[in-house]
Amino acid sequence: MCNIFDTKTFFEYTISTLEVGQHLYWKIGNFEVHAQVLITSWIVIGVILGIAFLATRNLQTIPNVNQNFIEFTLEFIQDLTKNQIGEAEYRPWIPFIGTMFLFIFVSNWSGALIPFKLIQLPNGELAAPTNDINTTVALALLTSIAYFYAGLSKKGLSYFGKYIKPTPVLLPINILEDFTKPLSLSFRLFGNILADELVVAVLVSLVPLVIPIPMMFLGLFTSAIQALIFATLAAAYIGESIEDHH
Repeated sequence: MCNIFDTKTFFEYTISTLEVGQHLYWKIGNFEVHAQVLITSWIVIGVILGIAFLATRNLQTIPNVNQNFIEFTLEFIQDLTKNQIGEAEYRPWIPFIGTMFLFIFVSNWSGALIPFKLIQLPNGELAAPTNDINTTVALALLTSIAYFYAGLSKKGLSYFGKYIKPTPVLLPINILEDFTKPLSLSFRLFGNILADELVVAVLVSLVPLVIPIPMMFLGLFTSAIQALIFATLAAAYIGESIEDHH
């Protein structure tokens, strides 16, 4: 009985030591920014740029392994964008969808592969950029701006006619749908990444060597799926906004 209470006490202590919502702030003028999010975002951007530079600095007619990897990634993004937006309209949106996918993918994996917790901060701790709700909301809002821009640039003000189709009675529901899209995108990504990192952190504290390893591999898989889902939905929303309705 004593061992049971000791285990329970240890587990409660482990949970209580995990910090959620604690941030290191930088004061810039009258504004405060989350420094830890900026730091990890710069790391992610640096990794993406570094890989792209190393893989494309010496392009060959017969590609090597690195060039094959970059070409495969580009073809994957092209296919994803084309399937959701359509053959005629997809090419201008490849950079946007590709940037979204790569940033989220590398961000998610950085939380599982980079030992951010070894870096001590005065307050809070480093984590994947997508572990912060501000990052995921910003990505979702960029997606909203993109599909509004796509619809307006192709259809002009007639784009807003979609809100009264197939009947004006659906006007409130159609407007509400455009508010729920960024909410669902941001909270789905944030919730999954935060939950994954918390589960791994608890398991590492309780059983340092055995259980966390398969959980980390599962986290890598789910992190990749979350990046794919976000990019696919972003492309689907853009495709929907430029689709011709008859």
